Amino acid sequence: MTDTTVPAATEAPGTPVPAVPEQPGTPSTPVPVDNPNLPGPGVVDEKRKPIMPPWLRDRAEFTAAAQHAAGRLGYAAAYHGLRLPWYGLQLAAMSPRGACRFIASANRWVWDREAAPLRDHAVRTEDVDEYLHLARLRGNRVRLRGLVVAVAAVFGTGFALWLYVMAPAFLWVFAAGAVLTCGYFGQQPDAPVIGPAVMRTELQKLTGTIVLRGLDSIGNPRISAAIKRGGDMDGMRFTSEIVRDGPGYRADLDLPYGVTPDDIMEKREALASGLRRKVGCVWPSGDPDEHEGRLVLWVGDRPMNETSKPAWPLLKDGQVDLFKPVVFGNDQRMRWVEVTLMFASVVIGSIPRMGKTFLLRLLLLIAALDPRSWILAFDLKGTGDLGPLEPVAHRYRSGEEDDDIEYILHALREVKEELRRRAKVIRSLPRSRCPESKVTPALASDKSLGLHPIVIGIDECQVLFEHDKHGAELESICTDITKRGPALGIVGMYATQRPDAKSLPTGISANAVLRFCLKVMNHTANDLVLGTGMYKSGIRATMFSRRDLGICWMGGEGDDPRIVASAFVDAPKAEQVAARARKMREEYGNITGHAIGEGPAKTVGMDVLGDVLAVMGADEKAVWCERIADRLAELRPDVYADWKGENVTAAVKPWGINSGQVWGTTDEGEGANRRGIKRADVVAAVTRREADRLAS
Repeated sequence: MTDTTVPAATEAPGTPVPAVPEQPGTPSTPVPVDNPNLPGPGVVDEKRKPIMPPWLRDRAEFTAAAQHAAGRLGYAAAYHGLRLPWYGLQLAAMSPRGACRFIASANRWVWDREAAPLRDHAVRTEDVDEYLHLARLRGNRVRLRGLVVAVAAVFGTGFALWLYVMAPAFLWVFAAGAVLTCGYFGQQPDAPVIGPAVMRTELQKLTGTIVLRGLDSIGNPRISAAIKRGGDMDGMRFTSEIVRDGPGYRADLDLPYGVTPDDIMEKREALASGLRRKVGCVWPSGDPDEHEGRLVLWVGDRPMNETSKPAWPLLKDGQVDLFKPVVFGNDQRMRWVEVTLMFASVVIGSIPRMGKTFLLRLLLLIAALDPRSWILAFDLKGTGDLGPLEPVAHRYRSGEEDDDIEYILHALREVKEELRRRAKVIRSLPRSRCPESKVTPALASDKSLGLHPIVIGIDECQVLFEHDKHGAELESICTDITKRGPALGIVGMYATQRPDAKSLPTGISANAVLRFCLKVMNHTANDLVLGTGMYKSGIRATMFSRRDLGICWMGGEGDDPRIVASAFVDAPKAEQVAARARKMREEYGNITGHAIGEGPAKTVGMDVLGDVLAVMGADEKAVWCERIADRLAELRPDVYADWKGENVTAAVKPWGINSGQVWGTTDEGEGANRRGIKRADVVAAVTRREADRLAS
């Protein structure tokens, strides 16, 4: 029988040893699958700790840490300061006992009583040399210590007599201090006079023991078993120290093999009970920079809905570029959260009275602070919550009557026509200006193209889609806006307090990019707003309480949904922001539509171009806008009675017709230069519109 193994002496380092072929009748032996020459476990990569802690590098973090430390010190100072008189009385009562203890201790020290056991031992063992040595040491110590006591007594008495003569008030101060000091030493070890200040539960320091207790209480068998065995064998361990992180504590740890942060999220209430915190304080999550078993447990000092929020940075100052991220709220740690509104449609859902309309109004205010944008605000609830946006709105309506629905219908028809026009403009642009066939910041800023951002906000959108007469058309237009609008610079925002298939048609809910879900009552509404499967993944807006106003799950900004509390901007503050936005728009030259008193949507017929062309003579090359407004009022008094020159400019601008200086004569026969439009431009716009209609 031939041996097929390679002798050890001839093996190259690092070469696996081949297995010996199994011989008939011999038991099989396990074959190792790992190379024995592979290096043992060690550090594969290192994660460096920051040289400076986060609270020193970030202003908000430093403020939060300073407030936390000042709060604890202030509370302790107030607690003990109020009790100082009682502390003084207690210490004074204990001072005799403390004085006796001091005298006894001094007596033991002077007579070297602490070495007495050593001398007794030398006597019992009849060690003469050791005893004589200890006796000499004791004599020297007693003489020196006695001298120290005598000098202290003489000088102390003299100092007291000097104070009695020169400064008797200071003598009383020293006497009081001596009494309190004696009282301090006279305390019982198990009942000190000055105990710790009792802090509120939310402010107790989070420790590893408390974290493990909380995780053990959620009832996960793998976690409980790992905690009982010490964790190392199951992969469970803290990866860093528990540290302060904003207004709370942060603990990073690896969960047992096979357990994910989603398993913890599902048991958030039980975890809060185990930590002895309110559920609004406890926020477990994964770490996007680490593996799927890493848990980041953040425990706030106070529930999220009770924590004071910082003021919105755009409340008093600042301008917005809708193509860039904009701050709109805070996460649990009171860090700012940003949102990018361009190239996205928005869906907001919740039960009533949870802050849905406030969130929609906040997003519209953000859009209003971009002076290039047009704002279309429609409040189907009819309470006027979007009223602060009127001064900057291109279209605005509040109510759900038939004339309100018709107004919105005409406004959305305008947007649909604008979609077609913009698609044609983008097709006509060279690839160098529009490389990705969508609106860019540069194109939006070019007034000649008319590709400025258009933001449409509809509160209680279910009223539109369920309308008997126009519901189907409105749903079709909004679906088209949701699908094609983002690439063409048009953003649709839909808010509803009844998230279901009728309130949020599939064409809208499936194509919306940004999703905000405040409290809802069931998993169906949760997944309709946030996306299918979110409830099973632990992303549950049902966990919010009635007190969690303005707190929502936000999806679409980043890889994973996150919890956000929108900035609180009430109606008076919203009016201030809108006034500032109006001023910026006036400087930019973008006050249009409702903001300049344009009539109801039904008065802006879809054939406004035809009417303008009809009042311009065939022999007129260009006509003043104010003269066109007068002629339109004569043509259709019920439609154009209130129109002025700026209304004409705003009405024809979406069709690519720009006004300019036109020479003409007044009724008095005087020549003047005023704003006007060219008839050739109107004819070209009508031709393009009809061609687009035929093409569609």
